[in-house]
Amino acid sequence: MQKVFVIVTAALVMAAPLFAQQVNQEMIDQVAAGEIAEARASWWGFNPEDSTEALQAAINSGAAKLIVEDMGSPWIVTPIKLASDQEIIFEEGCEILAKRGEFKGRNDTLFTASGVENVTLRGYGATWRMWREDYDNPELYEKAEWRHCLTLRNTDNINVYGLTLTESGGDGIYFGAGGDGNINIHIKDLVCDRNYRQGISVITGENVLIEDTIMSNTGGTPPAAGIDFEPNWPSERLVNFVMRNCLTENNEGDGYEFYLPNMHAETPDVSVRIENCRSVNDRTAVRVITGNAPELTVGGFIEFADCEFVNSDGPAISVGDKPVEGLRLTFDNCVVESPASERVETSPIAFATRQRAVRDVGGVDFGELVLRDDIERQPLSFASMALGTNLTDVTGTIVLVRNGERMEIELTEELLAEWAPRSEVPAIPLVSLEGCDFVPVVADPPADAVNAPATIRLRKASTVLLYAEEGDEVSVTAYFGQVGTSPATEAPIVVVSPAGEEIATARIPFEEEGEVTFTAPETGLYQLQAKPGSKYISYRASSHPINLTTEGAPVGLIAGGGTLYVWVPEGVQEFGIVATGEGAGEGIKVALYDPEGELVQEEDDVAAAVLLHARLDAPSQGEAWRIDVSRASELYFEDHSLLVRGVPPLLAPSPEALLRVR
Repeated sequence: MQKVFVIVTAALVMAAPLFAQQVNQEMIDQVAAGEIAEARASWWGFNPEDSTEALQAAINSGAAKLIVEDMGSPWIVTPIKLASDQEIIFEEGCEILAKRGEFKGRNDTLFTASGVENVTLRGYGATWRMWREDYDNPELYEKAEWRHCLTLRNTDNINVYGLTLTESGGDGIYFGAGGDGNINIHIKDLVCDRNYRQGISVITGENVLIEDTIMSNTGGTPPAAGIDFEPNWPSERLVNFVMRNCLTENNEGDGYEFYLPNMHAETPDVSVRIENCRSVNDRTAVRVITGNAPELTVGGFIEFADCEFVNSDGPAISVGDKPVEGLRLTFDNCVVESPASERVETSPIAFATRQRAVRDVGGVDFGELVLRDDIERQPLSFASMALGTNLTDVTGTIVLVRNGERMEIELTEELLAEWAPRSEVPAIPLVSLEGCDFVPVVADPPADAVNAPATIRLRKASTVLLYAEEGDEVSVTAYFGQVGTSPATEAPIVVVSPAGEEIATARIPFEEEGEVTFTAPETGLYQLQAKPGSKYISYRASSHPINLTTEGAPVGLIAGGGTLYVWVPEGVQEFGIVATGEGAGEGIKVALYDPEGELVQEEDDVAAAVLLHARLDAPSQGEAWRIDVSRASELYFEDHSLLVRGVPPLLAPSPEALLRVR
């Protein structure tokens, strides 16, 4: 009988960590009195169902060193706030687990360091885990991308070592804005795996060192990068930022992404060095996008040294909008291996300008870059989405290793001109709608002429114009369509009157049709402003003529294709349509037809901007011209845009639906 009693007791002792741990008030009092500097979190209790109160109390205790033990089951918690002047050691095997069903706030973070300094987090063999799949379920959670594992805001002297940060509803680590930013940060030996938005996001940081860190398997919502440098305001900083011996791998997005259009000429110069790092199986290994206009051009440098970029899905290196006069981008002793192996039309190195670019791009030195690529294609390409922007000041040598043969290609201005023929600005002006009084070309168009084809899909935020007379009952059917895989709920469409007042709002359900209805308070053009996020809106039916507008920016479309018409007013003898694919393997086929249906110009596999140029033999008498957009012969059919020059920037689904100046 005695032996049985001993065995049972031992079993209870072994199982003890699985049950609630009682508060050790004696030890807590000694910590409070300053008698001991090293504390154990379990002194404040442990509850396998929810240990938030205990762990937060331990952190708030003021203990200089706090040990969070492996209790045999996770520390299940709701959001925790870190405190200054403290080292926290998470024992090997310790798991901090977000409480399931909690974190309902869009910004709820597992651990937050806000306004704190002198904090060290050590967790070799320890894990912080959240519930990414739950947060991605719209039936359970409001969609958000900020449920991070660790948020840093206005911090100084923060060290994070050894932890695995996984399954967040946002980022593994988020360097957020606020106060003086985040300065003197050291991150080492981390694994940021299977996070929803980014392994690491950097809004602002100064004197930051990240080394021996893995950022892998990010996926759920864009950008889905390994690490994303993306300041929100010109006042934010990327100064003295160094990464060493890091790996980005298997991310849905890019490995090392720099999205810097929000940094301007007055922003402190960027200084980022990335050395001995790798990207493996990411969408793009390195992507750098900056502002392009003079006032939007940030200075400084981004350096990659001794880095390897392997098996990217698209181009290994992508540079967008970065003007020659901006920050200097360099690659010293880097290697690109097997990029875009399933996308033979994609160059391993891709430069591009977006539609609002006004300056030539370049300012890149590739040093002696080794490119291992067995596909017969041009190593470097340039897609100009804005006519008149060109590629220049790209230097270095590409050492091309193809099918066992080695070739050195010196990047000269002559070679750039061959690979990226120069584009000139067309002498065809943009026409403004301001001050114009529009009326329908046909006073009472038939219903089937007013409806837009379902294939005309307006990507992201868009505005269309609708003509109605005072007292008209207006009804428009809209569809909110999917792009990608992320879920959505509804897309708002706001109706703005000719006087500039918001008079109605409709919410279109995701992947369903919805109605926009209103009574016109006056005669004129009404704006329908749609915000479908990264997805699209198509207008399936309308009681009144709808016209797409390219005023202010090209109209953005996705896939589908279809036919549109433009009105050429009386007296016009020259106009143009600028058609643009998306570059990097995405393109369209586009054709322009005169009023008699004769083909004037056709362009296939359009990735960069092209001009469909119409020169009339005699001044127009007032006539409709046709634009057909369809699938390219070789390139992938997805994002594209149209811009109207020389005539009012309106496009309609039929000649009868067009509007003209009264």
